[in-house]
Amino acid sequence: MNCKQSKLRDAVLIALAVGTAGTTGAVFAQDSTTTLDRLEVTGSRIRTVDVATAQPVLSISRQDIESQGFASVGDILQNISAAGSPSFSRASPLTANQEAGGQYIDLRNLGAQRTLVLVNGKRLAISPDGFQDVSTIPTVMVERIEVLKDGASSIYGSDAMAGVINIITRKNFSGAEANAYFGQYGQGDGAKKSYDMMLGFAGERGSVTIAAEVHEEEEVWAKDRFFSAETYPEYGPGLGLTAVGQWGNWRPVGATTAWQAPNRGGTAIGTDQFHAQNGDDTSNSNDQMHLLTPLERRALYVSANYDITDNVRFTTDVGYTRRQSNRQIAGYPFQSSQWGITMAGDSVRYNDDGTTTNLNGSYFNPVAADGDINFRRRGWEVPRTTETTVSQWRFTAGLEGSFEVGERYFDWDAGYMFSETDTTILNNGNFYVPGVAAAVGPSFMNAQGQIVCGTQGTGLNGADEVIQGCTPWNPFAGFGTGAVANSLDDPNVRNQLFRQENAVGLSKTHNYFANLSGSLFTLPAGDLGFALGYEYRKEQGGFTPDAIAQSGESTNLASGPTFGTYTVDEFYLELNVPILADLPGAKELTFNAATRYSDFNTFGDTVNNKFGLKWRPMDDLLVRATYAEGFRAPTIGDLYGGSSETFTTGFRDPCDSVYGTARGTARCLQDVPADFRQLKQGMVPTTSVADQTPVPFTSGSNIFLQPETSESHTIGFVYSPSFVQGLTASLDWWKIRIDSTIVSDSPNQILSDCYISLIESRCAQFSRDPALGNIVADLTYGQRNAGYTETEGFDFEIGYNFDTAIGQFTTKLATTYVSKYESKATDDADVIPSQSNGFNAAFRNRTNFNVGWSKNDWSANWGVRYYSGTKEECYFDERCTLPDWQAPSTEGTIVPMTELGSVAFHDVQVSYKAPWNARISIGANNVFNKVGPLMFDQPSANFAYYGGYDIGRFLYVKYNQKF
Repeated sequence: MNCKQSKLRDAVLIALAVGTAGTTGAVFAQDSTTTLDRLEVTGSRIRTVDVATAQPVLSISRQDIESQGFASVGDILQNISAAGSPSFSRASPLTANQEAGGQYIDLRNLGAQRTLVLVNGKRLAISPDGFQDVSTIPTVMVERIEVLKDGASSIYGSDAMAGVINIITRKNFSGAEANAYFGQYGQGDGAKKSYDMMLGFAGERGSVTIAAEVHEEEEVWAKDRFFSAETYPEYGPGLGLTAVGQWGNWRPVGATTAWQAPNRGGTAIGTDQFHAQNGDDTSNSNDQMHLLTPLERRALYVSANYDITDNVRFTTDVGYTRRQSNRQIAGYPFQSSQWGITMAGDSVRYNDDGTTTNLNGSYFNPVAADGDINFRRRGWEVPRTTETTVSQWRFTAGLEGSFEVGERYFDWDAGYMFSETDTTILNNGNFYVPGVAAAVGPSFMNAQGQIVCGTQGTGLNGADEVIQGCTPWNPFAGFGTGAVANSLDDPNVRNQLFRQENAVGLSKTHNYFANLSGSLFTLPAGDLGFALGYEYRKEQGGFTPDAIAQSGESTNLASGPTFGTYTVDEFYLELNVPILADLPGAKELTFNAATRYSDFNTFGDTVNNKFGLKWRPMDDLLVRATYAEGFRAPTIGDLYGGSSETFTTGFRDPCDSVYGTARGTARCLQDVPADFRQLKQGMVPTTSVADQTPVPFTSGSNIFLQPETSESHTIGFVYSPSFVQGLTASLDWWKIRIDSTIVSDSPNQILSDCYISLIESRCAQFSRDPALGNIVADLTYGQRNAGYTETEGFDFEIGYNFDTAIGQFTTKLATTYVSKYESKATDDADVIPSQSNGFNAAFRNRTNFNVGWSKNDWSANWGVRYYSGTKEECYFDERCTLPDWQAPSTEGTIVPMTELGSVAFHDVQVSYKAPWNARISIGANNVFNKVGPLMFDQPSANFAYYGGYDIGRFLYVKYNQKF
């Protein structure tokens, strides 16, 4: 084995050793006095003494974690420069799927499903839709995190297209450690509390490390931040209000007259108690919504190892996490016409023309055919809530060891990994449609003076027909109008109109593996290393919505059940070939190659290869390059997911006569009149470029999906000049292209393809209401393999550590610059790809800069997180800084744009090491209380603010006690 040392490698090894000292033991070897401690670095299965590899790897040490003010693994990873927009931000309370409340890391903005997450080199549990929740690992248990910013399907299999995150836990820990963390926003809300403890026992032949964590985060309400209190902050509150208000309104079926709303303080009975609806009768749904959804997490993690013999070690990891997350959104905006319901003309008291009176003085309209009315009412008294409980088990057990053949050493391991995730979702606040129909249907006053559902004297022998268990509902009572009886404040009405819905999900992973690595023979430049192995994996999962939701009898979005299973057998081989060594201009030249064969029982087999080159012309400089093929297999949700309905947010009709990008074109005029207006909730014209649809569209899965394929390239260097000790710099160019992308075809894309790109086959996927012109509920879109996504850019890092008379300083700058991000969701050669780079939350540049200082018992850290400016379409003329902007993908069509400014968040922390073996830290994230630019496109959020930005100054204190 070539044991040649270099200054560059020494610097990296020392850094890792410092970061792991006292917590991580040496890699198991047969004889520590005669063998080197070999490390396995993420991106390669070959153990080696050289941690500098051909592929770029970011390492986040234990010290890095402790110097930040973030309380979870997910928050730490979300703030690295290569991270993209969060897939399911907690600023998106409208998200109510299985993944809501978890944290999922999206590298390169290519989607969290294209980033593979490992724990100690083994896959983290995956949801049926392909998401891995990094928050399930207690922060106290993390030794370091390695982020491979390169494709690695040949090493790890499916999903490793944008990169790999490997969370490495602490082992061989002796003693005890306890931590407490408390923080809160400067506005006095959003408190975060974490309490954790770690115990470790180590002996001559083994060790056990146990960690437990309790973590809680409180909610932040949208109404308590200016950027989320209104739909369009700074441009007038009336623009985001909905006509479906908490007071309700009505008008006769078929009428085009003004809607009638109840007078405040009135009885809401009789036409004289109503007035033509005006702006005061609308509602602001943001008043009832979370900006930051609350959650609680409990976690337990155990790691153990035992040397069975001098050559064989048993290892195991057991983890359990239970997470409860909640979200609240405004009461459902019920529109009777959408559900085919009208309030009956012979509904006593609550539907009347004020002219006809029966003997007991209540009003009624005896001609039901002429007296039926449409009504609208938001369920303000019963906001919609979703409580998600996720329990996850993870278990790994294996044997590992090393053996010698001649003078060559070989490492092997074999074992089993199992994970199970159980999900329960409780939904409340959605209307039970049959209950509504009965409650607003015919009613009468019985002999006891009670108003009951049914008809009087229409039964057998003239008996009354009463609907048992039904209480008539007055939609116009409540919130300062009418009495409590028969309103949504009436418990009897609530019990009839609202049903709790229970949904359950389950996913399981079975994984068997065996690996062997070592050196085959010695070449002139060193040992030829290899790794080979086999892996079997079985994924099964499903999700079953409540029967009411499946039947479509709830205003909750209808969806069908999901369940499926797939298996895969895989073999891989990796070679590390030293070509030159210790020559002028070639201190080292090494070639790395890997190949993986994967056989899925769903779509068939695939082979993926990777090649890497590492050249060290001098001790101080490393030049590296890689080429990698990758793939992502369709998930269970992709293949077997049931269809579901959704009221699409951010929907844009290109033919809208005010905001449409294709308005007035021949293709639009073929379908709609020149004055056509897009409709929003309440079936009224939209007042902005994009809005929520008034009718639901349907999305679904596709059992015939094929895997996505990718190619990635990197070229870069690492420079550590010997004449400046402590200085290291690296620059890497990267490019990733994904073909046959599995796209969840969107309504916006379908309409854009039809009216802007003029693809007639796309026009056939929807129809319009012949009277109103709006897209009707028959628009169905599903998953498909189509188009591609391609992105490229540069990663630059520079770090400098130095000692002075006033203390030791560490500085590090890490920046990611994206030079290209384009995609196309169709295989049509005539369609020009869209350019997303620099738009919405696709930042061209993200930079982190940190300065650390320490002296004796004191230390401090200052960090800056920078987001470059972006663009979005103009929502208001006064925001249009680029009124004549044209995009190549729109073939010269002018799309006015707004330039959005950059923002930098500053973080500070000061720590003191107390004499009783404790450390006390206080700090602030976003210490200057900076607010990012408003984003009306609502990226990763349901508000006019990017879901990845800080929402205020966050103050915290941390206490660490070692025993």
